[in-house]
Amino acid sequence: MKSTLKHVMIKVILITCFASFGAFAQVKHTFKLADSVFLLDNKPFQIISGEMHYPRIPREAWRDRMKMAKAMGLNTIGTYVFWNVHEPQKDQFDFSGNNDIAEFVRIAKEEGLWVLLRPSPYVCAEWEFGGYPFWLQNIKGLQVRSKEAQYLKEYKEYITEIGKRLAPLQINHGGNILMVQVENEYGSYGNDKEYLKINEQLFKDAGFDGVLSTCDPVPALEGGHLAGLLPGVNGIDNPTQIRTLINKYNNGTGPYFVPEWYPAWFDWWGTKHHQVDPKTYANKLDTALKGGISINMYMFHGGTTRGFMNGANYNDSTAYEPQISSYDYDAPLDEAGNATEKFMLFREVIKKNLPTNQILPEVPAAKPAAALPAITFTKSTDIFNLAGKPKLSEKPLTFEALNQPYGFMRYSSTIKGGRKGVIKINELRDYGLVYINKKLAGVLDRRLYQDSLIVNLPAGNVQLDILVENMGRINFGPYLLKNNKGITKNVTFNGKEIKSWKMYPLPFDKIDTQKIQPKVSSQSAAVLKSASFNLTKVADTYLDMRQWGKGLVWVNGHNLGKYWGIGPQQTIYLPAEWLKKGKNEIVVFELLKPEQNTLTSLDKAILNELKNK
Repeated sequence: MKSTLKHVMIKVILITCFASFGAFAQVKHTFKLADSVFLLDNKPFQIISGEMHYPRIPREAWRDRMKMAKAMGLNTIGTYVFWNVHEPQKDQFDFSGNNDIAEFVRIAKEEGLWVLLRPSPYVCAEWEFGGYPFWLQNIKGLQVRSKEAQYLKEYKEYITEIGKRLAPLQINHGGNILMVQVENEYGSYGNDKEYLKINEQLFKDAGFDGVLSTCDPVPALEGGHLAGLLPGVNGIDNPTQIRTLINKYNNGTGPYFVPEWYPAWFDWWGTKHHQVDPKTYANKLDTALKGGISINMYMFHGGTTRGFMNGANYNDSTAYEPQISSYDYDAPLDEAGNATEKFMLFREVIKKNLPTNQILPEVPAAKPAAALPAITFTKSTDIFNLAGKPKLSEKPLTFEALNQPYGFMRYSSTIKGGRKGVIKINELRDYGLVYINKKLAGVLDRRLYQDSLIVNLPAGNVQLDILVENMGRINFGPYLLKNNKGITKNVTFNGKEIKSWKMYPLPFDKIDTQKIQPKVSSQSAAVLKSASFNLTKVADTYLDMRQWGKGLVWVNGHNLGKYWGIGPQQTIYLPAEWLKKGKNEIVVFELLKPEQNTLTSLDKAILNELKNK
């Protein structure tokens, strides 16, 4: 009898607990704007948020990164939504795997975090084409960030698909999305209020019916704000300045919000790794929080821009600047998701600005990292053995004309030899390796304004090949719509145009290792190499590319990103989540040093080592 009674009591307690948990899970919160503060459930709420992007973090690690956010004291995370990730080809949407933004938001809720959602069609973010899908350029007359009808049609279809998945996750529908941002730093691009109003309506039509906001840096607030939406001001942390600016553009009231507060900056190839003094920025954070300012730090955790998703900067006063794959950003949480000195200082600042009864979780221990045994490559094939069926054209065609988003293109033609002269590629986008009879004759680099090469052609008919790499479309500035890739005009020899071209696409969206044979290639052309390695245990590691030239790495089918000996990034982060006990597969595409056959690794990153190459 006692045993039966005991079981009944336990059952009642469990039912009560589960009922309480269910009631908690279904609680609908409210989020409103007051004159000077945000109101969460009608109580003042200070947003302390950090940006991190789901495509830059392995899906398997999303929850761990969010636990780190909680441990630093954040109550919210921010993320962009990336159009080119979700609609890589027109009308082909992808919300699977690492693209499952809705699951990312739901995990944040489970971890007790609110979300700032930034699904603007343009994100900048040091991301390929600022987040726009490449195929928009193939629609004649389409103008992004404008009232042009074709653009608005594609934009509406995209934001509608996003709304289907994310609008139900807004706080006013029982979810954890606090605010949704309309457009993104539009004032740096234009000042058309009618266009912004169309944006607002598109968002509402897609189901985003909660608090909407905009964000702009100080000089662009005038053009980028829209009456009726909360204006956010980027890049500053002086409370008086923030209040003055937002009051000016929000009818004399707040709340006071900085959607992008920068604790550091991003990197591009050939420049020093950007770092700032963590103590200085901890003091800046303290000033903002004490002043009652809500912030979203960009970035809290940068992660890695893998595959071909890095963007580039370019304007009339600077050279073309493609960004590196590491998006470490000198953020509080490093590329691998470990706490830095900046993290610990920020945590102390946040802790002292929280209510006295609020206790932060303990900081999780750093993830283990280890160097792998040296890997030797015994299988290889060069680009001339990778050729599929070519596309033919009198003039060289762009990537876009061939419907190829990213990667490489080999352009091939036959010219008369026995001459010396200058090969000139007009409007090379972006990096070209010139081969004469399958031997490397020289390299041309858009960053350095290189477009011409003096060559001695042997007698007879000569095979001319130009391997062109798309190094990332411009993501910010006046040339956003001048983003075609490949040979975008023509090629001449001593001023005479070369015609009759074969184009061999090398998109590397998937790697066909069957073409990589156990033999040595010519060692005079760009080469694809593969190898396997065995592990008894897995841990984070950093592939040491200092002895290599330029290229990409795949491990177990994951494109880890780009390397280039000029630096500053000299290692490629390989997350433990993508390794496995037993046999692992690695593939390297090497452009400049086809003779290199050994790859080593380290237990730490090298992100600040420049070389003159």
